[in-house]
Amino acid sequence: MDYFQYKKNELFVENVSLTEIAKKFKTPLYIYSKATLVRHINAIKSVFKNTKTTICFAYKSNSNKHLLTILKEKGLGADCVSLGELLLARKVGVNPRKIVFNGNGKTDEEIKLAIKMNIKLINVDSIEELLNVSRIAKSLGRNPEIAFRLNPEIKVSTHPHIATGLKNSKFGIPLKHALDAYNLAKKLKTVRISGIHFHIGSQITEISPFVEALKKILLFSRKLKKQKILLKYVNIGGGLGVRYKEEVPVTLKEYAKKTIPYLKKIAPETILEPGRVLIANTGILLAKVILVKRTSKNFIVVDAGMNDLLRPSMYDAYHEILPVRIFPERKRENFDIVGPICESGDVLAKKRKLQTIYSGELLAIKGAGAYGYAMSSNYNLRPKPAEVLVDGEKFYEIRPRQRIEEIL
Repeated sequence: MDYFQYKKNELFVENVSLTEIAKKFKTPLYIYSKATLVRHINAIKSVFKNTKTTICFAYKSNSNKHLLTILKEKGLGADCVSLGELLLARKVGVNPRKIVFNGNGKTDEEIKLAIKMNIKLINVDSIEELLNVSRIAKSLGRNPEIAFRLNPEIKVSTHPHIATGLKNSKFGIPLKHALDAYNLAKKLKTVRISGIHFHIGSQITEISPFVEALKKILLFSRKLKKQKILLKYVNIGGGLGVRYKEEVPVTLKEYAKKTIPYLKKIAPETILEPGRVLIANTGILLAKVILVKRTSKNFIVVDAGMNDLLRPSMYDAYHEILPVRIFPERKRENFDIVGPICESGDVLAKKRKLQTIYSGELLAIKGAGAYGYAMSSNYNLRPKPAEVLVDGEKFYEIRPRQRIEEIL
């Protein structure tokens, strides 16, 4: 559920008209609903309330400091994948014992910062990376806690670009080599083996892949126990899907019900790394119609493009697109909604049946809170949009629109 609703044929976010926001902050514009975000946070916390669980929000999905502050105030930690994200988590004030560090290509600078910050866990992606972490830990005189990211080789029904647990994935250590990695870490004595980690992909709407992966991880954890390697944490990653179109994602209640029995058998504490499931439907991208072009098909050309929202071009991702004002008397037509970028792939939506649209009107692109602004760019030398947070009847800018002078 989100708080983007029509009132008398006009689209509102909570108690504010999108038209009113556009008048003040122009377009293209990312708009977030605080009530939606808080609702999602409370929902995931409630299903794990009777377990020892640390929820680390995936900073890669949305890195706006104001939104991250809300997440921190609600008790969530940070799943970071870069130097910048580690620094941002520190700036937001996240407790280092609620920060985990991921990635398959961590630099020495990043590893040093993670160790100095005394974060909860470094998820080591390979045996080669273990040696780097060990070398740096020794030079700093520290003894960081680590987990190994394992690849359970699970097929998932999602876009290939976001399936991260396949056999040929660049992420993680194959299970057949995992015991060697743990035994080597045990011998090094420069790191503390504390956990086990896996992340099988993103936008997963079924429960079965998670259960299948957990069964494999549970069997492996028993091998570790025989080697007298005891785990404090099991990090199940993220990956829970949301509804963009006609998907019927597994509910948080069902996800918890099916995973908790396995998690408890693997380690006493669970770490989650949700991103999309918390933030995707919290935000929209608001765009203004530049013109309607009628050739072999009908094109609505808007002022937001693949530079603002890359997912449709990169993943062929579907985002629901709604007119901000509904005119019941207008006829409905099929349109392709495209941006102004000089690329044929700059298509936000194809064959959408909408009311007849005119220049100057507004369209709301839903489900844009995750991997929207975070993946935006200055392609074609276009400034990044502003971001606005709505809180009941109030709304305010949480990131200013980038000025062309900054880019030049």
